[in-house]
Amino acid sequence: MQKLKPWENTWVQAHSQHLVKSYQKITGNNLFPHCNTLQDLAYLLYHAPFVVVSHGLEAIPVFNYGNQMALQLWELSWDAFTQLPSKYSAPEVSQEERNYLLQQAAEKGYIEDYHGIRISSTGNLFTIQRVLLWNVTIEGDPKGQAALFRHWEPMV
Repeated sequence: MQKLKPWENTWVQAHSQHLVKSYQKITGNNLFPHCNTLQDLAYLLYHAPFVVVSHGLEAIPVFNYGNQMALQLWELSWDAFTQLPSKYSAPEVSQEERNYLLQQAAEKGYIEDYHGIRISSTGNLFTIQRVLLWNVTIEGDPKGQAALFRHWEPMV
């Protein structure tokens, strides 16, 4: 049996819709205004020319979504990325700042224009810039947090 691509999975389709709707609620912008189906939306988000990641509400949150740009940046497969505790996406020296920003977003609903240092699975460091970090909700119930950014640079 052939394995489903991430955007073909019904959970990913529904989660993509939650990400896009919660993003729109925070920003007032619809990422894909002409999208008609959940599968199309999931496909577009997965193949978007920007990075989108999300994690759940576990005590140590684990990524539950990363689009293709995120997977390339962190140098991981879908399966590996969606098993990664999100704290491991940043080097240890950046953890305190990362934790503070996650808490601020949880309290305020979002943080915009964040920047920081991240680390790929092979140890490559990169900066992320102009990041929007927001709470993902479903009918007002918190389900996790997500981030979207269009700008990153490798650190040499």
